[in-house]
Amino acid sequence: MRGKRTVVLTGAGASAESGIRTFRDNDGLWENHRVEDVATPQAWRNDPELVWRFYQARRRQLREVEPNPAHAALARLADELDDMTLITQNVDDLHERGGSPQVIHMHGQLVSLRCEGSGRSEIRTAPSDLGDDFLNCSCCAMPQRLRPDIVWFGETPMHMEAIYRAVDACDVFVVVGSSGHVYPAADLVRVARANGAHTVLVNAEAPLNIEAFHEVHLGKAGALLPGLIDSWLGELT
Repeated sequence: MRGKRTVVLTGAGASAESGIRTFRDNDGLWENHRVEDVATPQAWRNDPELVWRFYQARRRQLREVEPNPAHAALARLADELDDMTLITQNVDDLHERGGSPQVIHMHGQLVSLRCEGSGRSEIRTAPSDLGDDFLNCSCCAMPQRLRPDIVWFGETPMHMEAIYRAVDACDVFVVVGSSGHVYPAADLVRVARANGAHTVLVNAEAPLNIEAFHEVHLGKAGALLPGLIDSWLGELT
């Protein structure tokens, strides 16, 4: 991989082993809520109290989980490679806490909140920021209500220009723990492959877009990635 431009995309499977629940359970519910009731702009308009409490509970959960071996392995890979871009669909901060220096969060972050007036994001993780009462911004002369800094269904993912630029130019594209259900993330492997990249999958089970990968490794990311990265880095020496 040395001398090659590498892009890694991670999904919910990369964090599941840390205790972060995956996005949607088999029964269609997300932490006992319908996704439509807590993860759309319409849900925020219809019942902002429910949506706010839901995300505040998820923000509090961050204090109870730790990075797993997959996060540490990817941080080590980034440290060893000259050109690696790490993109995540996850909204937790486990990559950063695991040592990754730069992470592109395409679906937003739980550690920050967004002003409804200005659209600016603020890191808000103090204990006083994690209760069930609404919070106001610090960026407006007349403070405005903050919303979760999350990309909901019906909203455009963040940083897409930078993401497509990296994927278009990469030589190796690695997907870790992504089901292939959520677009546009699920289509990035096809973009990379169409531009000549070698595509690699590390996932607990076969995703919907498995045919787009040259190389497939099925199993838990925390168990597989450290050894795979050892072998990838061994090729560099």
